[in-house]
Amino acid sequence: MTDSPSPSSLLGQSCSHEALLTLPAQEAHVSAARHFAADLLEAWSVPVSERESAVLIVDELAANAAQYGRERMTLLLVLDDGTLHIVVTDSGMEVDRHRTDIAPDEHGRGTGIVQYLAQSTEVHQTRGGREVRACLRCSP
Repeated sequence: MTDSPSPSSLLGQSCSHEALLTLPAQEAHVSAARHFAADLLEAWSVPVSERESAVLIVDELAANAAQYGRERMTLLLVLDDGTLHIVVTDSGMEVDRHRTDIAPDEHGRGTGIVQYLAQSTEVHQTRGGREVRACLRCSP
């Protein structure tokens, strides 16, 4: 884990706070990502309502990374000028979003929750896996 006021090379801008956590991509580690985010955002004085939304976003993205990632998942949190950037990467391959073997009410709510809570979301397939970004405005 790192927490530093240094510029974020990933986001290409200076930041107030930055923290990184890498875990095995396993369901058992999702709660560790959630607790890490909750504790860190409290230490960064993120207001309770935004903190709860951010922790829910982290939970959903980490659960997806644990389910579809093969080896590891990484959580990057960057708080900069009133915006919290949540970036979760995993080493999985692209997910087929239109699987017919899964009932629609059993899966797929996580991305809807993230899109509802975040001001913006992006998903990128990279050489090493998948990267999902969500941005959330945080009041001072």
